[in-house]
Amino acid sequence: MIKVIIGRASNNQINFLEVKGHANSAEYGQDLVCAAVSAVVTGGFNNLVNVKDYEIKLDEGHALFKSERPLDAHDEVVIETIVCGLNTICESNPKFIAIKTDK
Repeated sequence: MIKVIIGRASNNQINFLEVKGHANSAEYGQDLVCAAVSAVVTGGFNNLVNVKDYEIKLDEGHALFKSERPLDAHDEVVIETIVCGLNTICESNPKFIAIKTDK
């Protein structure tokens, strides 16, 4: 199962996003849930502008975004869009992805 943890700062901006695991919804290389999650997260991370301001990791089975300071408007939209995409995938595939929000 893919586990997503979302952290929000006191201003409600996302300051932490971690995606771990594999969906195992099909054979390796044919897992559409994993492919969808990978596309959403990788595409989003590639669109962040202020990458030097964040801790970003992107490895097989693990993605991490962490920010110690407020995001600018563009990057906030990008991170919120990633979360929206992950929520959409989760709604269609609740057996393979779980999302938890921490404050």
